[in-house]
Amino acid sequence: MTIALSRSAPVTSGRLLSIDALRGLVILFMLLDHVRETFLLHRQVGDPMDIASTEPALFFSRTLAHLCAPVFVLLTGLSAWLFGEKYAGKADVSAFLFKRGLFLVVLEFTLVNFAWTFQLPPSVIYLQVIWAIGLSMIALSALVWLPRALLLTLSVLIIAGHNLLDGVHFPLESALHVPWAILHDRGWIDVNDSLRLRTSYPLLPWIGVIGLGYALGPWFARGVDAVVRQRRLLIAGSAGLLGFVALRLLNGYGEKPWAAGDTLVQTLMSFFNITKYPPSLLFIALTVSIGLLLLLAFERVQERRWIRWLTVFGSAPMFFYLLHLYVLKVLYLIGVALFGLNQGSYFGFSSVAAIWLAAIILAIALFPAVRWFSDLKARRRDLAWLKYL
Repeated sequence: MTIALSRSAPVTSGRLLSIDALRGLVILFMLLDHVRETFLLHRQVGDPMDIASTEPALFFSRTLAHLCAPVFVLLTGLSAWLFGEKYAGKADVSAFLFKRGLFLVVLEFTLVNFAWTFQLPPSVIYLQVIWAIGLSMIALSALVWLPRALLLTLSVLIIAGHNLLDGVHFPLESALHVPWAILHDRGWIDVNDSLRLRTSYPLLPWIGVIGLGYALGPWFARGVDAVVRQRRLLIAGSAGLLGFVALRLLNGYGEKPWAAGDTLVQTLMSFFNITKYPPSLLFIALTVSIGLLLLLAFERVQERRWIRWLTVFGSAPMFFYLLHLYVLKVLYLIGVALFGLNQGSYFGFSSVAAIWLAAIILAIALFPAVRWFSDLKARRRDLAWLKYL
């Protein structure tokens, strides 16, 4: 892969547009995946997916969405470093990360979970990506005090080494069951007879990703030359992809082995069939590397008009997240009321193409509301609470 380097824009402009544009792109991928989870529930996929029963269009749509969580978490760490550069430094960063992390955890237990279930009181609370980002921010609020080299080393060790713990499990009666279910072993936590928690996003590898994002922050400092930053992104992204391919070919660490299929498409599906819960080393290597190369690519084309559309979505991520979840739930209920449960126990679409079309229509329909909120954030910097959204 060859990507030319560019000096076409000032450092600050390039930094902000590329970050928001990348965040906006993965938000649209997330929308596609959540449309799938809402209207294609009758064709659920596993983790990793079952190649024999998953059609290529569904497989690659789901695989595309794998970029979302790692890029969100990586950019959260990067944005935290930029926040510290803009304000007073590590003390402000640590305090803000801790408070916003707590806010996100509370949000997961309340507005986010209700958007998925529409059940009060809830019988199940799914601890998903907002929970993982929130707890990762709380962890980073302590880790920011480490020297950068030590933080980078620790983050890489967590990302690379956590799969060594895949065989560690604790029974329900063990005192370690709950903390281990939160950290690494995706499972259930029984609170009482009427409430269970599902740790959908085990935390440990996400701490490594957010720490990595923070450690990369100096690449985007005000005084760093654009060519230097772009070269670093190119080297890091390319090295990560090469590492992914090499490790995947070895077929021996952190993943179910891939195998040659009857067709090239089946072989590619098997090769890229990687585990998200918790994210394996290969999962993070592939997605973060692509994220770094996309940051580079967006910086090069930041003057294009379509980039501005992506940055609108990327500048109001939490607002969009909450908005689209409630819109999807309401649309699902309307569909059930109008057409009934047309897919067994669910209402849904019959094809992956319909999922893509619905996602495109929703992105266009929600754009004005997201632009309004983005403008509000930019205009009313006196409203401190807006920073949390």
